[in-house]
Amino acid sequence: MAAPPSHCPALPSTLPRTGPATRTGPPPTANRPAPPSLLAAGTERDPYPLYRVLRERHPLVYDERFGAWLVSKYADVRAALADPRLVAVPPGRTLAHLEGGTHSAHRAVVSPAFRGAALAALTAGVARTAYVLARRLADRQEADLVAEFCEWLPTAAAVAALGLPYEDTARVQAWCRTGLGHLGGHHPDLDTFLRPHIARRRCHPGADLLSALCTARADGRPLSDEAVVGLAGSVLGAGGEATARGLASFLANLLDHPGQLGVVRVRPALTAGAWAESLRRDPPLHVVLRRAVEPVGAIPVGATVACLVGSAGRDPARFADPDRYDAFRTDPGQLAYGSGRHFCPGTLLARLTAEHGLRALLTVLPDLRWVPGFRPTPEGLISRSPRSLPVRLR
Repeated sequence: MAAPPSHCPALPSTLPRTGPATRTGPPPTANRPAPPSLLAAGTERDPYPLYRVLRERHPLVYDERFGAWLVSKYADVRAALADPRLVAVPPGRTLAHLEGGTHSAHRAVVSPAFRGAALAALTAGVARTAYVLARRLADRQEADLVAEFCEWLPTAAAVAALGLPYEDTARVQAWCRTGLGHLGGHHPDLDTFLRPHIARRRCHPGADLLSALCTARADGRPLSDEAVVGLAGSVLGAGGEATARGLASFLANLLDHPGQLGVVRVRPALTAGAWAESLRRDPPLHVVLRRAVEPVGAIPVGATVACLVGSAGRDPARFADPDRYDAFRTDPGQLAYGSGRHFCPGTLLARLTAEHGLRALLTVLPDLRWVPGFRPTPEGLISRSPRSLPVRLR
């Protein structure tokens, strides 16, 4: 893979050349009409009309109400996510928040942990958990796949990957709802929970991911406990709400297209592409925030930039017929879990969860289909997915 650009080439050509460097947005002007806003009425219900207006008329504009510069075109969003002058917010200690040599050193530690025996253990844990959850539904007539499958499988997979006790899955899932997000975030109980496990892995490492982090070395030195907690938090967060939402949209897209689902059923090698296409069309996170640590075109230091991933994935300049779900699309792009140096470390975990989750459902529940009359309705502005998926199981 080519190295990410050292600057954001697409942004300066589209940025308005107004606004002093001491402000985070352009100065108010009485004669200037109010620009479109993410907070406009109806956007949370259906953001795509606004996205279309932004791409066509305001490819980069300061949203006064939202308090951020909005980037909406695919090329600009991809460039912004890879630009080192735009860093993750809020401040944190996960891979997404590390910069420069520190980021490279820590990432070099995490990447090998998803190979070899650790990858085999992770894959087996995801598959086993998926089948357990699917079999719990086997004797039922109907079920809600969001509440009874999607919300549990990603967290249980992340817990298994780190080698943490299965009985702590419910506690970790609750944390993902109260502070531990896709970037790891922070939860006041996370340190207390992980420190004893880290101490044991330091003395008696195993084949799990937490052991790999505890025994790894960056720049010749072992990672600090704080760094291990932050990286483990990234994995737990990636296996939490974001992946659960992505899995819900993935199942909704395939159930909405039974012909495509039938092909994927008999050709499971196509599942990875079907997952990538769902992330393009319906990413779990529609808005990714960045903070400018250097000027980027007219964007001053300290400004917040909202990378509209949900808009980028529907950009007709990049994708043919972008509103259509096509499980066999040859190039669905790659933005939903980050881009450039901050490509999310939980991407592999999310993909394995989607692939093995779908396989378990189709194996255990071959007659899976919508409850008559139901159609999924995504909800949310920043994070977006269906909140329920009622299905018939027989």
